[in-house]
Amino acid sequence: MKKIYVLFIFSLLFAVTAFSQKKTYVTSGFEIIFSEATISDVKNPNATSTLRFAPIINPQSMLNADLSKNIGIFTGLAIRNVGYIYDSYSTILPGEETTPIKKKFRTYNLGIPVGIKLGDLGGLFFYGGYEIEFPFVYKEKTFNTAGEKTNTDTYWFSSRAENIQQSWMVGIQMPYGLNLKFKYYFTEFHNQNFEANGVKPYEGLNSKIWYVSLTTNLFKNTQFEGGSR
Repeated sequence: MKKIYVLFIFSLLFAVTAFSQKKTYVTSGFEIIFSEATISDVKNPNATSTLRFAPIINPQSMLNADLSKNIGIFTGLAIRNVGYIYDSYSTILPGEETTPIKKKFRTYNLGIPVGIKLGDLGGLFFYGGYEIEFPFVYKEKTFNTAGEKTNTDTYWFSSRAENIQQSWMVGIQMPYGLNLKFKYYFTEFHNQNFEANGVKPYEGLNSKIWYVSLTTNLFKNTQFEGGSR
């Protein structure tokens, strides 16, 4: 984990140096997120997630520095609605009487990405990078077997989720502004050590979120119109 932080700090220092030497510009966009999670749960050996659709509210703004027509770097800020749906959640170990229920988990995160762009920066190019995120709102919804919502819990700055989320991302920016991104969180979503009323509800629940998202004009500056500089 320490190596990741060192890499992040080094990347930021490199970005600051590059931004100080090049003309920079700001771009922005809103993500439409389709997410799932890889789940390993001691209480449910067959645990799976189902697709979660999160069209709001996912704004992001990028500070870009293009080192040439084919290479650029970026950093920025993002607010992101991230979570997953668990259809067979249980707090009881296998072999005991239980009726699995559906849970929807999500956090709102403040994200700081660092990445590189490669290709025709005025048209089609690829990008990738690292992002660190800090959850500030946690929400958990519970549904009964009939699909009816029975409870909603919302907490600010909760320790129910890991307080630092980290991910890798890769994406492609199309010539006319459409942006497609894949992102994988390599840190756990839940804090398995969280305890409430003597119970650790997420103990043994390993879940890592991944998602595909769509954005328009995320990196498209007005100077790129017509594919020229």
